[in-house]
Order: sequence, then C-alpha cells, then structure tokens
Amino acid sequence: MIDLRHYDVITSPVITEKSTLLSEANQVVFNVPGTATKPQIKAAVESLFGVKVTAVNTLVRKGKVKRFKGRIGRQSDQKKAVVTLAEGQSIDVSTGL
Repeated sequence: MIDLRHYDVITSPVITEKSTLLSEANQVVFNVPGTATKPQIKAAVESLFGVKVTAVNTLVRKGKVKRFKGRIGRQSDQKKAVVTLAEGQSIDVSTGL
C-alpha cells in the first residue's frame, strides 16, 4: 500500500541534459521540498516506483536575483535529490506517476 505522504516528498522529476546523462549511471534526479530528508526521499522512491535505492544525495540551488520591468525580484530556492538505484533497477521518468 502506498502512503499518500510520499507524493508530497517527490515533487517532480528533473529532465535536463545533465540528468539524462546521470541515468546511464543508475541515477535519477527529483525536485523535492526544502524540508524533505534523505530517509523520507528514499522511502518515497522505493514505495512509489518499486525499486531498491542505494544512496540519496541532496543539493540546494539558491534562488537567483532577477529583474522584471525594472523591479528586482528573487527566485525561490530549489532542493534536488540525486537518487542512486541498485544495479539492474531503473525508473522511466517520462511516464510520470
């Protein structure tokens, strides 16, 4: 049975050139909330996708300062999780949840 709180931990997959290169090394990148912990991320990925996770690395991209019509604004911070899967496991992020 899937716990509905797992859907709050995994916000969305990151689909960029760099993240697709990581998929060759059995790694998948997800956007997660800033309050998510590594054990929560591991439990959510294992439960939602039915795979074995060996490691979770997180990083926080600080928000950039941007100008829009002369006004200065700041983008919000983004937390990302790089999830390493066990050998032989894979997730197809293009299909969605």
